[in-house]
Amino acid sequence: MRRRTLLAATLAPLAARAQGFPARPLRIIVPFAPGGSGDITARLVAKYVEDTTGQAVVVDNRPGANGVIGTMAVRQAPADGHTLLLATTSTHSANPSTVRDLPYDPERDFATVGFFGSNGSYLLVRADAPWRDVAALVAAAKAKPDGIFFGHFNASSRVPGELLNVMAGTRLQGVPYRTIGAAFADLLAGRLDLIFADTTAGDAWLRQGQVRALAITRQGRWDRWPDLPALSETWPDFVLTGFLGIAVPAATPPDVAQRLNALVNAAILAEPARSRLVEFGFVPEALDLPRIAALVRIEREKWARFVRLAGIEPE
Repeated sequence: MRRRTLLAATLAPLAARAQGFPARPLRIIVPFAPGGSGDITARLVAKYVEDTTGQAVVVDNRPGANGVIGTMAVRQAPADGHTLLLATTSTHSANPSTVRDLPYDPERDFATVGFFGSNGSYLLVRADAPWRDVAALVAAAKAKPDGIFFGHFNASSRVPGELLNVMAGTRLQGVPYRTIGAAFADLLAGRLDLIFADTTAGDAWLRQGQVRALAITRQGRWDRWPDLPALSETWPDFVLTGFLGIAVPAATPPDVAQRLNALVNAAILAEPARSRLVEFGFVPEALDLPRIAALVRIEREKWARFVRLAGIEPE
């Protein structure tokens, strides 16, 4: 009986603290420019949390250095749950293998409290490109070594291009860009031949009719677009997906992390966030903290393997 009393006395303040959270306005730092799927979803989650808790939630875009600037802003923030990070494939999966002297560790320095789901990327070419499928593109690349160019604007868009070189035996030339908009501008101007872009960014350009998708990097075909081949149909290991989530500094109290987990899970399953995530190619699902931590680790290990296979050195 005494042990139960002591346990209850220990847990009571924690429960009270979680019930009183958030105690002031929250900030979600998006480490990329506005307009992407992560930014849009972060704003929908912010609106839900505002409506649910009565506290304002500010979405703060801090792009730069492939997400490192915004990520470090959260790492250095007080670990009280009021400063959140939009965690992405770049910040948590690709950067550890592609950024030299990365100033953070996504698992040691952060607790990921929400997982929105995973989606794939399109292989995009101009609408007037001569290739109607990936086989034709590969044949052209082999006939013209070093003469086919792909643009990349972060690690997540570079790795699939380099991986295609390894698996198809081509020598596509990667061209780095600071932003996805600059890369697409050069694609449309004819200075690039192809781009890998996540389904959200790709959809925006596809709707304009200026580009075509030859394939997708998902595991198998997408229900929304069953006629679009998956690269894994030709190369079974070619499955590159990206994730979105919410993370906080690792020292955030466990009860606050649990409260955030519940809020984010509810937000992504509620409308309109759920429909937008499905539109972006995600399958939103309420996951607990241990499952999220396991998925973050799996994604990091998967990307590390592909980076090694593609022969990419940290820069």
